[in-house]
Amino acid sequence: MNANIQNLYDVASKPVRRIIGLMSGTSFDGLDIAVCEFQGSGLGTQIKVLNFVTKDYKAEFKEDLKSIFAKKFADLEKITLLNAVIGTYYAELILECLAEWNISPDDIDLIASHGQSIYHAPSHQHGITGYPNATLQIGDADHLAMKTGITTLSDFRQKHIAAGGEGAPLAVYGDYLIFSSATENRIMLNIGGIANFTFLPSGHSTGFFSSDVGPGNTLMDQFVQLKYPGKYYDKNAEIASSGKPDVGLLNALLDHPFYQAGFPKTTGPELFSLEYLNGAMARSGQNNLSNEDVMATLALFSAKGIIMAIEESVKGRGEFEIYLSGGGMYNPLLVNYVEEHFNRKLKFTSDLGINPDAKEAVLFALLANEAVAGGNTPFGDRPGVPTVSMGKVSFPK
Repeated sequence: MNANIQNLYDVASKPVRRIIGLMSGTSFDGLDIAVCEFQGSGLGTQIKVLNFVTKDYKAEFKEDLKSIFAKKFADLEKITLLNAVIGTYYAELILECLAEWNISPDDIDLIASHGQSIYHAPSHQHGITGYPNATLQIGDADHLAMKTGITTLSDFRQKHIAAGGEGAPLAVYGDYLIFSSATENRIMLNIGGIANFTFLPSGHSTGFFSSDVGPGNTLMDQFVQLKYPGKYYDKNAEIASSGKPDVGLLNALLDHPFYQAGFPKTTGPELFSLEYLNGAMARSGQNNLSNEDVMATLALFSAKGIIMAIEESVKGRGEFEIYLSGGGMYNPLLVNYVEEHFNRKLKFTSDLGINPDAKEAVLFALLANEAVAGGNTPFGDRPGVPTVSMGKVSFPK
């Protein structure tokens, strides 16, 4: 037997596996690195997060990512080069963290790398006859595995698409295995660049589902980066809180077929871009709004997408609690809009034992754990939730 296969078999047979989960989102703030211990699999999974940090990206690296992200036309040579650079850079950040935490790479069984999304193209969005759903994440896992010496699983979204999904949201798998409750209906709301949620009916029912709902932070972040050089986001909603939402612009932003489409559905910054905002401003005749008023409107726009999706998709399902994660949880204006509508304080995944900042990195570590030691949990094989094992294996030797 090949030594790499033997090692993977040994890892799968361990009573406890130590897996590093990696997540890099569309805000380009940094790499989330979570060291997790797993016992069991499926609904019996027990997780302990040993260490977590977000390693900030260098400014020049952020600019490199922005230059190829969510663009129909990009520099192919730069994409090719960054595929290798990202894998190597991730490895350097991991080794740096392990040294800081006094953990030997030999004590890590697997790395689960989401990679960096650069383009998401579900068929309902690209509209090109004869072409399927597609998505692209770069950051070569062979580079990561070779430099760290740790077997790496990556490129999780492709199997989801091959099985008939749109490649997102994948959080539904981890949400169901980690957070489903015997007694409480739960909505796991993640507000990243794009906002998405998973509805988990009580009783560990397979009637759960997950969907994107529209922009979370992406339009606000893009507008800030355009109008305020050197800023990457609106910290504590300081800009938006000093403005006033414009109803005409809000209605124009919400006037898109995406909001009439059924669930589940996915989207990305490819649709919700500055071009989208400019089109809405032109249609509504609001080209002269102050930056503050635009930001206030964008915050309400993100909130409205979340509110409409939750109301429509869980109607008649009974009472529920909302558990929040993602960078949007630090936008008090956005959170307040949602809380005011539902007349309740939002909870956080920390109330269920998982740091909300670490949640997505933990979920990809869980997918790796399922790929090597699980795979026996049926998810119902409904649209958007095929029962498949995700993750491609890159060996370190």
